[in-house]
Amino acid sequence: MKITMPVAITAADAESRIIAGRIVSWNAEGNTSAGRTMFKPDSITMAKNTKLVLQHDTTRPLGKLMSWEADATGITAEFRIAKTTAGNDALEEAATGLRSDFSVGVDVQAWDNQDGVMAISASDLVEVSLVTDGAIPGAEVAKVAAEDTQVSETTQEETQSTTEGEQVSDTTVPEVAPAAETVEAAKVEVKAATAPYISTTVRNPIVDKASYLEHSVRAKLGSEESRMFVASAADTTDNAGLVPTRQLTEVINGISNADRPSIDSISRGTLPDAGMTFEIPKITVAPTVAIASEGGTPSETDQNAAFVSVDVKKFIGQQTFSLELLDRSSPAFFAELVRQMEYAYAKATDKAVSDALIAGGTDGGNRTVSAANIADFVSDAAVSIYKGTLGFAENIIVSPEQWGNLMGLVDGSNRPVFQQTINPQNAGGTLTATAVRGNLLGLNLRVDRQLTTGSGVGDNTMLIVNPDSYTWYESPRLSLQTNLISTGQVQVGYYGYGAVATKLGAGAYRWMVA
Repeated sequence: MKITMPVAITAADAESRIIAGRIVSWNAEGNTSAGRTMFKPDSITMAKNTKLVLQHDTTRPLGKLMSWEADATGITAEFRIAKTTAGNDALEEAATGLRSDFSVGVDVQAWDNQDGVMAISASDLVEVSLVTDGAIPGAEVAKVAAEDTQVSETTQEETQSTTEGEQVSDTTVPEVAPAAETVEAAKVEVKAATAPYISTTVRNPIVDKASYLEHSVRAKLGSEESRMFVASAADTTDNAGLVPTRQLTEVINGISNADRPSIDSISRGTLPDAGMTFEIPKITVAPTVAIASEGGTPSETDQNAAFVSVDVKKFIGQQTFSLELLDRSSPAFFAELVRQMEYAYAKATDKAVSDALIAGGTDGGNRTVSAANIADFVSDAAVSIYKGTLGFAENIIVSPEQWGNLMGLVDGSNRPVFQQTINPQNAGGTLTATAVRGNLLGLNLRVDRQLTTGSGVGDNTMLIVNPDSYTWYESPRLSLQTNLISTGQVQVGYYGYGAVATKLGAGAYRWMVA
């Protein structure tokens, strides 16, 4: 996995043909070609012959690495810039802040995902680039020197390697090409640029308005290479491969989310640490007190209790994919996979609770949707739940279709009944099309897709609940990863344990259709 990490240049001067400064900062998070990334301390293995190139284009070298030093905060380095037109331009652009950033290109050897950030622990340096925009704070060029002088011997001192205590030194001073060779090289470059096409191995550097403007100016100043880049970027039909297509880390998902309306409508509890069944004591017969005459016998009724047995269920999902996909793809892939499995877990657990509410709830009688029948349904539920549990109806869960029906109910003058924000005269509730939570006749309303059965307006598509009558017990979510040697695949399991306790079945009241 090759990634590039931009870092900012913050200082410059003009003394000799040296560009020097910090090329990477440890533990500094930034956006790279692989998404959110950071380098752990001592995570880059340096190479003596590393080149400084322009905008990660290895066909456009500017100079060579002369020395480097790693410390607790990052890596600083010095580069000797060649006496070429591109080198002169680079020195001027860096000194004036026009191209003010460093960026490292590395081959990643080891990394882990830390809350969606690719934390690199081992990598090999491929190149360092002079770029326009940076993303990592704390790394800077300390000196941009354009004077035509020899480099002092002190810049070639041995530096300490940051791994295993080994000595790493760079004592090779890059030779400055004679003037005759420089002219000859320039001739060859001009000759190559007159080719009628651009090699498909060179990616067009025009990726935005700024780079388009830059190469347009260079083309007018005589650069044949920039002229062809501009032409190919403008002609996307015949040269489609030269205009890069960016892929965003944004993921479109209209089929799943982490909402659990049914679970949010009941109480929560801590799942016991062991066992696949647990019990909750429940009073079945309560003591009595009665009026007694003088010297009469007091009322005596033995208190009885029984246990409510609750089964613990495992909710688990699995994904199987290739080892190559795990090792050589963006860390955003695995982060998104875990997020989608969490969504699937939320859907399964919420379905288990809504099924328990339907199974244990009281049949609310046959009805049709109207403002009067909704008010009657809520009042009947309040009475039934209080009589059956000595608690109160607090929440109502409805299907998306019934949510729409409720919002669409109007009075005799076609004024909304349950949208108080639109029509304050009918204060029946606060339901809106922009929120799946609201208030219906004093009840907290939640919309749950689990209640959509058939047309979405049939039996059990509205549930009124006393949250204390049902409790959801849940363990932390766990993940399990297994490598299959025989197939070269990876299996990832995402699972957890949960249990729904029906403490008082009368605490739920179900909508039935006439």
